[in-house]
Amino acid sequence: MGMCVNLPFVCQLCHENGFFCFRFALDLVVCVALGCDMFDCVFPTRTARFGVALVPTGQLQLKNKTYKRDFQPIDSSCSCSTCSRYTRAFLHTIVTQEPVSCSLLTIHNLSYQLNLMKSMREAITEDRFPEFVQSFMLKMFPKRNYPQWTIDALHSVNISLS
Repeated sequence: MGMCVNLPFVCQLCHENGFFCFRFALDLVVCVALGCDMFDCVFPTRTARFGVALVPTGQLQLKNKTYKRDFQPIDSSCSCSTCSRYTRAFLHTIVTQEPVSCSLLTIHNLSYQLNLMKSMREAITEDRFPEFVQSFMLKMFPKRNYPQWTIDALHSVNISLS
């Protein structure tokens, strides 16, 4: 993509959210739409340390008792070694007790983020990035309760969420 085409908007976001504003998958998608093509993001590893798994619908707080008897992988569409070998219930059991849980969740979270970036790259190459963004946003916000900053930012590059 080259140089960021909407630098003032990105700088405003970074100023409002801290210099490295690329935390959530949502931040990455919007900033790619604005023209950014290089990121520094510790979010996948940092959140893993707190028992959080990244998924297409947001995040799973694996410390929650909800996952005590949930015997499916973190994300059934993910092919990482964590998802292919461990269940949410197992990860829930070890997330507060075993340091290896951080590594297992980091493997998954990095895989999620790499796949997200790969999907965006393919959508750009295939000239279907606006549709990708719309689909991504619907998965994250099924009730269409999009944060206003995302609506404004995407509107600035002619991507409509309506």
